[in-house]
Amino acid sequence: MMVMITEAITTMTTNTINQPAEELSTPALLRLLQLSSVSLPVGGYAFSQGLEYAVECGWVTTMQATRDWLSIQLQETIALIDLPVLHGAMHAIATGDETAWLKWNDLILASRETRELRLTDTAMGEALVRVLKSIEVPLPAAVTECESGISYVALYALPAVQWGIPFNAAATGLAWSWLENQIAAATKLVPLGQTQAQQLLSDLQRLIPATIATAMQVEKDDIGGSLPALAIASARHETQYTRLFRS
Repeated sequence: MMVMITEAITTMTTNTINQPAEELSTPALLRLLQLSSVSLPVGGYAFSQGLEYAVECGWVTTMQATRDWLSIQLQETIALIDLPVLHGAMHAIATGDETAWLKWNDLILASRETRELRLTDTAMGEALVRVLKSIEVPLPAAVTECESGISYVALYALPAVQWGIPFNAAATGLAWSWLENQIAAATKLVPLGQTQAQQLLSDLQRLIPATIATAMQVEKDDIGGSLPALAIASARHETQYTRLFRS
């Protein structure tokens, strides 16, 4: 059943979602910068997503090991789960289909392999709800009445569509904010120097266009992936003796 979310959103079309990133208008670009900024109070900086345990047990102890740890997540998680879900959720928002949006929300939460990874997504989702309310972005009933938890990735689709941000640009912002938060965590944990952190950011951001291209080829039935070492690190983080990050 098609449910109209807001009058503003229903004027959006799938053509807007899929327009090239270079066609991003200045207002939409400014909104994208706001949405992907590390200063957005959604708490991404509070989670290491298993990295803290990976450092303690000796899996990640160098700049190169950090690069490998993050690049495989871009290729196997961001490309195969997060960004395909973002695309589907944006289409659901643009067409006013709350039922479809809820399915995308549930799909990505079901894809989180540990309680910590799910908490990362839902805690940031709840924080984004508060941010959107504070800046008077209208929220559909599917969001305000959702009982299974709100995924940050699925909810990210709402302001992206409402602010006229096409998928390629929205995906770039989402991948960038994830990468920046993870490198900030690695800077504290490995540890890395600030120069090394910037080198890593410069190096790994080059993988983002290929990550988005891969995501665009993933069919809904093929969405999913598993990184056993990441799942183990995330699960063991809960009982780690000392922690800087939430679990």
